[in-house]
Amino acid sequence: MFFRWDWLRPQLTAPIVPTLGPVHPDALTVGIFEDVLRAADTGNFLPYDKDRRWSGEKDEKALREVVVHRPECTLVPTLTRRGRGTVKVFAYGLCDSVVEEAAELAAKLAATHDVVNAWVVRPLGPDTAHPHGTRIQLKDFTTGPCPDPDGPVRPVTDWPASVQETFAPFAQTMAADGLTFLHARMQTGRCGPVLSAAVDGRIVGAIGPMEVLPDAIGRPQLMPQYFAVLPETRGRGLGRVLWRAAMRWGESHGAAYQLLQTEADGPSDRLCQSEGLASLGFTRTTSA
Repeated sequence: MFFRWDWLRPQLTAPIVPTLGPVHPDALTVGIFEDVLRAADTGNFLPYDKDRRWSGEKDEKALREVVVHRPECTLVPTLTRRGRGTVKVFAYGLCDSVVEEAAELAAKLAATHDVVNAWVVRPLGPDTAHPHGTRIQLKDFTTGPCPDPDGPVRPVTDWPASVQETFAPFAQTMAADGLTFLHARMQTGRCGPVLSAAVDGRIVGAIGPMEVLPDAIGRPQLMPQYFAVLPETRGRGLGRVLWRAAMRWGESHGAAYQLLQTEADGPSDRLCQSEGLASLGFTRTTSA
C-alpha cells in the first residue's frame, strides 16, 4: 500500500480525487487513491471513472513516481497531454504552506514534461470563509421525492422534427458550455437521453446526457451533465425546470445521488443551493 490512511484522511477537507474528480464521501477511502496510482501504470480507465463515457483511453494520469506523502501533507501530480499539456498538483494539507510547495513541484514537472500549463488544485472545507473557486455539491435522492419540474421539458427526440432541428444551432451557440461536443455524441447514438426545454418551437435549453452508473463502492450515481440555457431566455425559470427534470429522471432511474461542481456564487451554484443540495467543500485552482 502506497498511502497511509492515518496521514491522508485528516488532509481530505473536500472529497476530490486526482484524475477522478469529486467522489461521494462514503467512497472516499485509501483504496480509491491506490486505484488511481495503479491506473497510472496501466493507462486504463478505472471501472467507475466518469470519463470512460467519452473516450477509449484515459488522458490524465497520476505521476506516481513523484507523489509526496508525509504526515502533514500529500501532493499528487497528474499529467495530461491534451492541448498544449497540463500538470496539476493536488495539494492535500491543512497548512497554507502546502500551496507553495505544490506550486514549486508543478512548475518543475511542467518543465520536465515539456507542457505549457502548471496548476495547483487545493481542496477546502465546506465551512471555508469567503470561498471562491468550485463548490462540490451533493444531491441525495434517498432523502425524499424530487419535485415535479412542471415545464416545457422533454427528451430532444420526443419533440416534433421541426423542434429537434433547432438543437444544432442551439448547440453551436452554446459551444462554450460543451454543447457541440454533446451534440456530436448524440448524433452517434453513444450517450443517454438529453432533456431539453423549448419555447416558441425552438430549443433554448438542455441538460444531459442522462446516465446512471455504479460508483467505486457500487452505488448508482447519476453522472454529471452538460447544462446550458440561451442567455436571452434566462430569468424565466427554465434552468430550474431543466434541473428538476434531470433530478426527477435520476430518481426514477434508480440513482442514489449526484455530485455537481459549480462556480462559487455563480448562477448554477445559487440554483443548487436554493434546491437544498449539501455543500461538501470547494476546490481552488491556481497557476503555479
